[in-house]
Amino acid sequence: MPKGSEALTNARREEIIEGCARLYETVSFKEITMKEISSAISLTRASIYNYFQTKEEIFLALLKREYDREYERWTARLKKAREDHERMSREEFARELAHSLEERQQLLKLLSMNLYDLEENCRFERLVEFKVVYGRALVEVGNCLEQFFPEMTEEERQDFLYLFFPFLFGVYPYTVVTDKQRRAMDEAGISYRKQTVYEIVYGETRKLLGV
Repeated sequence: MPKGSEALTNARREEIIEGCARLYETVSFKEITMKEISSAISLTRASIYNYFQTKEEIFLALLKREYDREYERWTARLKKAREDHERMSREEFARELAHSLEERQQLLKLLSMNLYDLEENCRFERLVEFKVVYGRALVEVGNCLEQFFPEMTEEERQDFLYLFFPFLFGVYPYTVVTDKQRRAMDEAGISYRKQTVYEIVYGETRKLLGV
């Protein structure tokens, strides 16, 4: 780590993450390189390595930052639902959970990345930072299940969580299809029905809750 104040170090880390975020709005993960990131910010490629050892570490930091921001918005809505309703029917909760995610497209896009390879190429401490944030979301959705459906057993709540969260990783690819992907599916004879984030999350939640 280069010498300097903690504030300067954090500012430079944030600059690198933000530069990567801007690139990711227009190009894919595979197309982004350390050279591309350095061109988008004021630091050289060599300087970037003082803060992140791999581009996967930058993406994991970006995912953590966006998840932090989106988590606050997402869980604020879920917490408000718990404050406003002592109980919800399973149908009502399915609608609420779907609405809470329909405006989180950037989060869903990040989650659609190959987390297995991403996490393999990151230092352990960076991975722990991300897992802490991910764990908060598990806890809050679990809190909703416990409050709204006290009849659910602990095993049933765990089954819901460990089916619902992996499902989220595939929401973005199924709701945002490029022209190239559509043409390829047409050529392969694959039928595709466009669904919104709300529709796909609502439908899956109802199934998991047995509605």
